[in-house]
Amino acid sequence: MAAPATAPPAPSSLKRIVAASLIGTTIEWYDFFLYGSAAALVFNKLFFPGSDPLVGTLLSFLTYAVGFAARPLGALVFGHYGDRLGRKKLLVLSLLLMGGATFAIGLLPTHATVGSAAPVLLTALRLVQGFALGGEWGGAVLLVSEHGDAKRRGFWASWPQTGAPAGQLLATGVLSALTALLSDAAFTSWGWRIPFLLSGVLVIVGLWIRLSVDESPVFKAALAQAEERKAVAGQAEKMPLVAVLRHHWRDVLVAMGARMAENISYYVITAFILVYTTTAVEMSKQTALNAVLIASAVHFAVIPAWGALSDRIGRRPVYLIGAIGVGAWMFPFFSLIDTGSFGNLLLAVTVGLVFHGAMYAPQAAFFSEMFATRMRYSGASIGAQFSSVAAGAPAPLIATALLADYDSSTPIALYVIAAALITVVAIGCARETRQRDLNAVEAEPAEETPAARPADVRTA
Repeated sequence: MAAPATAPPAPSSLKRIVAASLIGTTIEWYDFFLYGSAAALVFNKLFFPGSDPLVGTLLSFLTYAVGFAARPLGALVFGHYGDRLGRKKLLVLSLLLMGGATFAIGLLPTHATVGSAAPVLLTALRLVQGFALGGEWGGAVLLVSEHGDAKRRGFWASWPQTGAPAGQLLATGVLSALTALLSDAAFTSWGWRIPFLLSGVLVIVGLWIRLSVDESPVFKAALAQAEERKAVAGQAEKMPLVAVLRHHWRDVLVAMGARMAENISYYVITAFILVYTTTAVEMSKQTALNAVLIASAVHFAVIPAWGALSDRIGRRPVYLIGAIGVGAWMFPFFSLIDTGSFGNLLLAVTVGLVFHGAMYAPQAAFFSEMFATRMRYSGASIGAQFSSVAAGAPAPLIATALLADYDSSTPIALYVIAAALITVVAIGCARETRQRDLNAVEAEPAEETPAARPADVRTA
């Protein structure tokens, strides 16, 4: 029995839902990226003093990677309850957790004050950040995907994706302003705390907006269908995780492979670049921050354009443009940066992020369309977040270690190219999902027959 069709929301309602998802994801990514930038700039001195500068940076990036390790757990927990209770409730919780952890980091004592307890506390709060972000992404993109119509789903669902460059833009902008206004001593002493404490104000704004939107109509229809099935036939639903692994395991693997190039390239381009430019090229951290700041603004602008293009030609072609493009760009990327010119640095980062956007923009609609409604939060979150442990988590760490061992950018470029090849293979194995009717996919097939399986309801 298919879920009843739901009418698309009015344009004003959809825009409010998009705004709620975008503002919430911007705040959460601001919190997450702020940590990455601080890890590259000051955490090595404040929480890991006494080490060689590059070794201190490696240790700092290790705590950065810990946040990624918690994201799969967040995906499991938030995915389970998001598929059982709804998208909205879990999005409010994720925002509270992320904002609270970030605010607390701004209050942390450093190694000079409490010794080894400082990096332990920092790591614990980073785990909370990762746990919250692991549940945030799936809920935000599903809330938009399940409200919009199929014809423009790629465009509308790409707006929560702009929360990543918007958060990067906000985090880098605040840090750039502080490093410009404060001396190095003042920034290291107390100035770095200001961006983390600002998170408390941003969370209040985000909560006010998120609490004003409605639950996904697609989810409510699927929930009613499941309750009817249980009342009539006594058929209870399996746990979302079990259902995902049983009916959508191929889609989970595709999503994980698709994330490799997208995740690795992004953190090399935006986080590791702060290390590379200040150590290998000996440019100032202010110069590097300014380049990332401007490129993030371009990244924000191109994501909806790539999302709209995926509505016209499909998710897979746009995704492949990004994966092939970012792999081909890596050697020119480092060659331009090695010139020491700000213009070339800006060109390198901007083009890299434009190609990244071609992968990131269709990802929200693409992953949402892969899974049935009552396991969609779990499926999309698991596919997206489990890959982050192997992709985004170690990317700055691996890139920094390769730089330390080889004193060359060539191994780092090859590392990103290898990730791009994995993504090309994954997308090549995927099925096109453009314009799929999310209402037409049952929560869980009543019989284990080819006609009943969600995977077989798909349209090209």
